[in-house]
Parts: sequence; structure tokens; C-alpha cells
Amino acid sequence: MILWRQFSMEWRLYSRDRVAMFWTMAFPVILLLGFGTIFRDSGGPSLSVVRVVTAAPGPQDVALDLALSDLHLKVQALPKAEAEARWARGETAAQLETDGAGYRLRLNSYLMAQAGATAGLVNQAWLVAQARLSGAPEPRRIPVQVESPGRKRSANYASFLLPGLLGLNLVSMGLFSVGMVNVSYREKGKFRRLAVTPLPKWIFLLGQVLHRLTVTVVQAAILLLVGYLVFGIANQGSFFELLLVMALGTGCFMAFGFALSGFAETSEGYAAISNLVFFPLMMLSGVYFTLDSAPAWLQRVVAGLPLAPFLKALRAVFNDGAGLAGHGLGLAIVAAWGLAAFFLAVKRFRWA
Repeated sequence: MILWRQFSMEWRLYSRDRVAMFWTMAFPVILLLGFGTIFRDSGGPSLSVVRVVTAAPGPQDVALDLALSDLHLKVQALPKAEAEARWARGETAAQLETDGAGYRLRLNSYLMAQAGATAGLVNQAWLVAQARLSGAPEPRRIPVQVESPGRKRSANYASFLLPGLLGLNLVSMGLFSVGMVNVSYREKGKFRRLAVTPLPKWIFLLGQVLHRLTVTVVQAAILLLVGYLVFGIANQGSFFELLLVMALGTGCFMAFGFALSGFAETSEGYAAISNLVFFPLMMLSGVYFTLDSAPAWLQRVVAGLPLAPFLKALRAVFNDGAGLAGHGLGLAIVAAWGLAAFFLAVKRFRWA
């Protein structure tokens, strides 16, 4: 009964803080709706090339243009002056122009993600055009099949983003809701007053833990419901394994909050410490994008942080319908960070 009263009090205090309610409940939904809508087309931007028109197109030009069309590459034929003006404004990813008896392909270094894929298609079209002109058999392209490791293909970017937001919510809950509240209680003397009351310390701490756990469940349920209703996203794997991964992450990041709160005397000091941890985790762990193109050493460092292997296991279950058999090492890293943070929290915790 005492635990229930403490738990209820934590919820009443939380529900009165409208700012906290917005950032924990509404803001992740806004991010999901915003980014999910902007990048709704999973195929990405359509590939196009600016084709500088020639005064008298020859058979080679006609054959190349036909081959580009066969590869479903959007060709924008422009006069030389207009093409150069677009290039100078940075609006062109790839520009194809005549160079003597052949061609020259210019790629925009600021748009290499699109320009690189376009260059591959242009070169394929050039090989096909040469074969047609010479009467040789056309080169056969290797068929490409896009699928996830679990042989399921996400419908859109929102499918990738949703597990990332689930993980980010756990980090936010641990660092800001758990850690910041404890520092605030200590700074305002609430811990000293609680220490001399009949309320058992374990009841107080367990009430906080249960409150944060239920907030996490509500957050996850809202995101999953919005993802399903708006984008058709659904869990592809075992709900038990999904719950297992979420529980492990919740424990790990709540322990982080308790541990970091032992290093700050004021809320302002804790804000600096928590942000020093939060932003690297958010930017480098694959919440919004992958680090496939990052240096190998950075990828190895990130793999040793708790959020990256957590999100990898979460996406494997949620997006791919895979099991956790191949994620033992990653989950062990998350558990190790959680245990280390827990023991540090116990060592650093004080009532005054």
C-alpha cells in the first residue's frame, strides 16, 4: 500500500509538469510524423542527370540517350549556358556533356550520395549504347535485390526511425527524468527531509523506478500506435524478445541517470554532464541514420557504446523479425554498461 501511494504520487507530480509531458510523450511523435512524412518514399530521391545538348546529335548520342531512358534515369536536356548556370548554383548532382569523340561526366562533390549512383547508371548506359552501335550482345547486368537481413524490406524511413526513437526515449528518460530529478531533490533538500521520515528508502527509490518504467511503456505504446496507424509499421518479430530488449535498455539507461546524478551538486551542473553523454549517443549511435560511411575506427568505438548495439538488436527484432541469437555480444555490452553504471550509482548515491 505504501509503495502504491508513492508510485501514485510520482505520477501526479509528473502529470503536473506539462513541459516534461510534452518532451517525453508528444515530441517523439512529432519527430516520427515529421521525418516519416518527409522521407516517406523509401526509394529515395529519383536519379537524374543533366545532359548538355549538342548542336547536331549523332548516332552515338541517340544510342546513349535511349540507353539512359531504358535504365529509368531522368535526363534533363539543357543548353550549355543553362546547364552551367544550374551547376554554378549547386542544383545539379551529375552533368553529362560531349568531350571530343566521347563524353565527360561531372559529379557534384556536395551531392555524392545521388551523384555516385547516377554515375553508375550512366556508365552502364554507355556500355549498352556501345554494344548496340557495334552490333555486339548487350552486357548483362547482375540483378539487384533489396532486402533487410531478416528478408523483410521496411516500407519507409519511418520504419527505421521508430526503433531509434524508442531507444532515444529510454536514454532521455534515464538521463533527464531520473538523473535530473534526483539532483533536483538533493539540491532542494528533499532527500534530507525524506531521510528522517518513516518512509523506507527502498520504497522511495522503487516508486521512482516503477514510475519511469510505466512512463516508458506508455511512450512506447504511443509511438507504436502512431507508427501503425499512420505508416503501417508493425513489429515483425517476437513481442517477448522485443520486450526483453526494451527491458534491458530501460535498466541500463536508468542506471546511467542514477550514476551521473552522483557527480553533480546542482541542476545546472547535471545538465552539462548529462548533455555531454546524451548528444554523442544520439548523434553517433544510429538513431536517425547509419554510420556505414564513417571511418572504421569510429564505427568500432560506437559499437562499444550502449545505445548502438541496443538499437541494432531492437531493429533486428522489430524491423526484420529476427531473433536475438546473433546479438549476444551487443546485448552483453548493454548489460555490462548497465551493471557498471548501477554499481557506480550505488557507490556515489547519498541522501544529502
